[in-house]
Amino acid sequence: MSSVSSPTAVSPMKSSLLPLEIGLFCLLWSFAFVAGKIGVTYCPPLLLLAARFSLAGVLILVIPMIRGELRMSWRDAAVFAIIGIANNALYLGLGYTGLQTVSAGLGGLIVSANPVFTAVFAALLLGEPLTFRKVAGLALGTLGVAMIVWHRMSVGTDQLEGILYTLAALASIVTGTILFKQLAPKGSLWVGNGIQNLSAGLVLWPVALGSLSIHDEIVLNAQLIGAFAFLVLGGSILAYVLWFHLLKVCGATAASAYHFVMPPLAMIFAFLVLGEHVALQDLLGVIPVAIGIYLVTRAPARAPAA
Repeated sequence: MSSVSSPTAVSPMKSSLLPLEIGLFCLLWSFAFVAGKIGVTYCPPLLLLAARFSLAGVLILVIPMIRGELRMSWRDAAVFAIIGIANNALYLGLGYTGLQTVSAGLGGLIVSANPVFTAVFAALLLGEPLTFRKVAGLALGTLGVAMIVWHRMSVGTDQLEGILYTLAALASIVTGTILFKQLAPKGSLWVGNGIQNLSAGLVLWPVALGSLSIHDEIVLNAQLIGAFAFLVLGGSILAYVLWFHLLKVCGATAASAYHFVMPPLAMIFAFLVLGEHVALQDLLGVIPVAIGIYLVTRAPARAPAA
């Protein structure tokens, strides 16, 4: 037998780590809605984001800079910067502005429509197959999210302006996801994430400072410090590295399908931390969401070998 290892030799290890990576990503991403809601309560949203991205970018890039590993082509660096503007500055800038008049639970619900739009554009632009099974799964996921949104809207606690900002944030992250897959930047995801954060911070600082008014104020307390620390370390650094890793490993459609699990998790975190109300109708929507994720991400059956 040949001593050369085959590509399948490492696949069991990758497959065993993938569920852990997916679970950690979902927890970090969904809790970020709650941390963001806390943050914008005590600090203007764009100022909070500009500081978050700038600090995260510096922390990410300082290690490879010390090691002399800060190497990337100008083309790939420019691509990561463009994706950072879409996935960080626009997505979270619009989303955090919406969080001022929208609950953390509903904010997570709207953004969770990401898989549907990503799947359609991935089929049109990236050639990812949109099978009947995936369509059925996306439909079920949309149905579950719609059930929860319909009930939350009937309560009447969220404002239309905030919902429109959140919808614009949804369009931004779909665009960033497609750009990442289509432009396919090479190099370290760690360094690329640092470039994304720095580019987002540079874009947001002038807007944040220019939009401040005399009524804006920063309340420096334990809640703001804790939320900011989580958003920098857990959100901007770890969650985004996991997200782009899942995009590479799972594909745009399958990776985006995990956003369907964000609404129930965001509602649970919002209930535990912020005391936001969770009704039975909200929990019932989790059932079609779970089935939809299974259908979209389940590997197709393989014919038995001869």
